[in-house]
Amino acid sequence: MTRISIAFIFVGLVTGLTHGQQVVVTPQETDEILANPGMGWETFHRTAKQDKNLPSWIPSTVHYARWGWRELEPQPGKIDYAFLDGVLKESREAGQTLAFRVMCCSSSPRQPYHPKWLPDIGGKIVTTRYGTGPELEVPVLDDPQVLVAHLDFIKRLGAQYDGHPNIDHIDLGTVGWWGEWHMSQSTNAPMPTLETQRKIVDAYLAAFKKTPLVMLIGGDEMLKHAVQNGAGWRADCLGDMGGFSKNWCHMRMAYPKMLPAADAVDAWKTAPVAWETCWDMRKWVEEGWPLRFIFNYALALHGSVINNKSAPLPEGQNIRSEVERFLRRLGYRLVLTELSHPSKSQPGAKIQLAMKWQNVGSAPCYKPYRVAYRLSNDQGYGKVFVGTAAVNKWLPGSVELFTEEFFKEPKDLPPGDVHAVADTISLPDDLLPGTYALSLAVVGQEDTNPVVQLGIKGRSEDGWYRLSKVTISR
Repeated sequence: MTRISIAFIFVGLVTGLTHGQQVVVTPQETDEILANPGMGWETFHRTAKQDKNLPSWIPSTVHYARWGWRELEPQPGKIDYAFLDGVLKESREAGQTLAFRVMCCSSSPRQPYHPKWLPDIGGKIVTTRYGTGPELEVPVLDDPQVLVAHLDFIKRLGAQYDGHPNIDHIDLGTVGWWGEWHMSQSTNAPMPTLETQRKIVDAYLAAFKKTPLVMLIGGDEMLKHAVQNGAGWRADCLGDMGGFSKNWCHMRMAYPKMLPAADAVDAWKTAPVAWETCWDMRKWVEEGWPLRFIFNYALALHGSVINNKSAPLPEGQNIRSEVERFLRRLGYRLVLTELSHPSKSQPGAKIQLAMKWQNVGSAPCYKPYRVAYRLSNDQGYGKVFVGTAAVNKWLPGSVELFTEEFFKEPKDLPPGDVHAVADTISLPDDLLPGTYALSLAVVGQEDTNPVVQLGIKGRSEDGWYRLSKVTISR
């Protein structure tokens, strides 16, 4: 493997013209829905192989799940790593990474989320109700014994899994009903103090320095604290246009207030945004809520993933076309629009490459994946040149949010800026004369395996994009 200097990269394939000794390639864009890491359609509590409601035309690279603290730590100080490792293995075998949340307070008396051993160590439990529901027990997170055990659990979870290559992100939960940072409709179980909340957020921030964190936007002051320290955000009621009240909805009243209040509007530039549908998309269609409005809204706020809870898609005309249109933009979508290089060179020489790149999706690629080139011929020769630049610097376009015009109809998200890229390949001194194919790929952080599908045609089965040719002579 030979290292090179690089500025950006990707791949595509279409037209190659020779201007004197210079080749200019203009790849053709594809309308394919791309299966890329950390973006797109999430399955919920089942892998892509297990999800019977996942259409064959929707790729899914993220498996999202939520579990109670009780399930993950059935005995004091003993996290069930075998369980989590099993889920990670199933996800990996389905071509997915895992994202998950841990919860402490359940609204179901039959399915408590807190460990049954908490009272045995002196932890305080209270009896309450969720609204007019039955009596149920929840832990008091302010209680010193509960807090010590809770923080220790988070610390050990991070020690085992921070930076795990098969974990996409951690949903910073554990506080409030279902880990959603509120205790609404509780009769006598208030939210923990801000001091306790901060200790819990700080525990996650300390435990997960490599794995991205996202936090529900209802976290108020704690959301602001988390975002200021590098976390992204998630929202769990995308699509609500008035399903709870005729005079109030998440899309028009909640998100536009919560995000600016937490200084989280621009958090997407460095950390992911995760959407979860309110009910599921069938409810939207039943209510007559406009899919284009909802999807454009989600893209405008720079979402990377969407969780439709592995529910069936709605039935009806234009449903598939609207979902496809949305998924073509959701997350990052990297397009090489032009590549130029000399048509001929010599062993030991340097090949100058000039490129133009765009992110036409809705979010950055948050992983510093690297750009690589490959020279190969029909005689079995192949050499990979790995660049030093990461692809997480390309941002998508943006629109002005939460204006009167925005609420009438969010505009289509424009493509990101065009990036002019200059790069150099240093050819080996012992390179034999002949004609070599020039291919490109975006490879992993520590290996040369292609990991990103580009928004252009020409991808081969091995993930490389064969774009051009170079003639080598003495």
